[in-house]
Amino acid sequence: MANDDGLRARKKRETRELISAVATALFTQRGFDAVTIAEIAEVANVSKVTVFNYFPRKEDLFFDREEEMREVARDALARRPRGRSPLAALCDLARELLEREHPFAKFTDGVSQFWSTVEASPSLRARAREMRDEFDVDLAAMIADAVGERKDDIVARILATGLSTAWILAYAEAMRRHRRGDAASKVRATFLKRLERALTVVRNGTKGTPYE
Repeated sequence: MANDDGLRARKKRETRELISAVATALFTQRGFDAVTIAEIAEVANVSKVTVFNYFPRKEDLFFDREEEMREVARDALARRPRGRSPLAALCDLARELLEREHPFAKFTDGVSQFWSTVEASPSLRARAREMRDEFDVDLAAMIADAVGERKDDIVARILATGLSTAWILAYAEAMRRHRRGDAASKVRATFLKRLERALTVVRNGTKGTPYE
């Protein structure tokens, strides 16, 4: 029975990954709004119902790593050394992701095309804003919980919003440098420099709080 459950889980994961890969390829080639769910289902050799079973919204087919963002942040807070503040742990995470060239901190032509597709689609831009708002709320709750504060603590919410804003602004500038043809090392250095500068502002705002 355990083997059967494991096999089913693996097949579901593979089907989900296949549908997502097909959808992303079609979206980046032709634009998000020009591709239908029926076309995705046909290329992936599944039914439309199957597509919606895995991805309730069309936008979810494109932004299929939303939960991973939460898992990465949650793990960084959970494994931080004793005495290491939540803010310091998340700053460490930013550098770690950059060093690992994680998809969340990666600057390649493929990633550039991904965001160009977002920029060209009003519905994807709207969903990206929704995702950011939702993530900020969840990150604030994680940060507050890490120091024993209420999940709706306003300082935690401000901190979470500041962290995500710092990341977005630094990432946008680094991607702009990539698109104009700067060397990879320069792009990465730009990202880290901008991020560190923004995080210094965020860090100064946490002085005297449990999050420092």
